[in-house]
Amino acid sequence: LERFHARQLRVSPHVLGHSKAHVGRVVAELVRAAKAQGLQPGPLALSLRGDFVRIGSAYEQHKVRSPDCFDILVPLRLPPHLEPQPRCADGLGPRGAFVCGLRARDGWSRRCRPFAEGFCVELQGRSHLSAGLVLRWFQGHLQRCLGAVRYRLQERCRISLSASAGHPPTLHIVPCSDYVCCHISMAVRLIPAIPLGDALYLTALPPQGPPAPEAFWGLNASRHEQRLLGWLKEQAPATSCHIKCLQILKGLRDLRGQGLEEPFCSQWDRVLSSYVLKTALFSLLLRGPLEAWDEQFLVERLEDLVLYLRDCLRKQVLMDFFLGNTNIPEAVALPRFLKEAAPVNLLATFDGPMLDLVAFQLISTWIQAPHIIRMYSSPRYWRPAPTP
Repeated sequence: LERFHARQLRVSPHVLGHSKAHVGRVVAELVRAAKAQGLQPGPLALSLRGDFVRIGSAYEQHKVRSPDCFDILVPLRLPPHLEPQPRCADGLGPRGAFVCGLRARDGWSRRCRPFAEGFCVELQGRSHLSAGLVLRWFQGHLQRCLGAVRYRLQERCRISLSASAGHPPTLHIVPCSDYVCCHISMAVRLIPAIPLGDALYLTALPPQGPPAPEAFWGLNASRHEQRLLGWLKEQAPATSCHIKCLQILKGLRDLRGQGLEEPFCSQWDRVLSSYVLKTALFSLLLRGPLEAWDEQFLVERLEDLVLYLRDCLRKQVLMDFFLGNTNIPEAVALPRFLKEAAPVNLLATFDGPMLDLVAFQLISTWIQAPHIIRMYSSPRYWRPAPTP
């Protein structure tokens, strides 16, 4: 396992640092251009706030293999007289979804109608901000300003923007060989986000099954995840292996996926998503003691994590770590909105037989880990790396 981590999973800090710096410069140029293009948005349009938020594994130090995929939140600004009013979409949409009503400070009037017609949908007789309409506006807005940015950056890299229905646009960056030392092509998912304050954001939910009303949003608490990871790093031993455990489990999941056939392969990746693995790790870490996560106990802690996940899959319950969780340490201050939110079971969307099959395959993967590492580590088994 140590050799597997060192040779195949560990990302070079040098390469990751250069990649993050390059992504930061390019995204800053694009956001600056997009904001400048909308400097006079008027009272009835969306605009960019002008900053961006780095999230995901590349910025939480548990990225595996290559720093070629990044996630960036791009906060948007509502018209000055409107405020978001999010609430849980109980029974209306997917589990854990939110709807976002709008409150006009001076009361709804005729001047609000054009914005409502352009960015809102009707749900239960009330107007709600539409994730789908906001996403389409954001894609078009970035695409329109891409020309100016491409010209300014032509000595550093070649850039392009791609988008698919219902998904955030992806910025593709191909560095010029004489500009950076790490010539890695990078994909950066640019996620439009509605700021709620307290480092919370609403982001569009990915499409799930048949077309659903476009009123539904997901709650993004990535900044609080980063704070919790930072607190755990301070409390755990200097040689703690909790991040390495997460990386190895992600690596074993990906290797095992090479030998699975569709449609189970896609379900395997969805059930054992990186967010599910990270949630299980958080839950196990806070059971303590953190001294037990010293590097010398790597195999024992990794086995604990696998068995904990196995039990969650069999019981069909793994609760979201932040929504409605009152057991988070006080040192990791959470906003009231998160604490009072309804708890969400991350496994509720999957049927029992599927979760039982994933649980069986997970234990099988752990038992056969040395064989799977030897068998599927050959490059010929690897599928093309997906966009983030």
